[in-house]
Formats: sequence, C-alpha cells, structure tokens
Amino acid sequence: ADESSGYESESAGAERGGAAAAGGSRGRQRRARTAFTAEQVCRLEKTFQRQKYLGATERRKLAAALQLSEIQIKTWFQNRRMKLKRQI
Repeated sequence: ADESSGYESESAGAERGGAAAAGGSRGRQRRARTAFTAEQVCRLEKTFQRQKYLGATERRKLAAALQLSEIQIKTWFQNRRMKLKRQI
C-alpha cells in the first residue's frame, strides 16, 4: 500500500484478485482500509457521545490529535451515525 496517498499499489490489488481487475473501479485504485488503534476508537467514541456532528475546526483538531486525516475522521463519524441509526 502507498502510505502517502492512502491507495494500494496495483500489484497489491492484483495479488488479491483485485477489484480493478474485475472492472469494478475502472482504473481507480481502492483506498486501503484504516486500522484504528484502540486508543483512537476510544477517543472517537467519547467525542461522538458528546456531539454527533463535527465542524471543520473540531475535525481538524481531532485529526491532528489522533494522527489521522480529516477525511478519515469525517468517514468514521458518517459510519458511526449510520450504525446508530441502524441500532435505533
């Protein structure tokens, strides 16, 4: 996986049967799945309990504190809201 861009190399995708080879992504490479640490998940969950939506400033601060990208934080919150919605 290419750490700098967050995308897998073509060879990594091909070794697993690759979605690109199946024609699913039409040349775009899949982003590698983020493996959050227990500490990161704990902090994300605590923040989520306080507020379900983060503004740009809060997202930027949390991303810097957890050493994650703002997009990873945004996606985690979107997924967590959907999980909450399914549970209800």
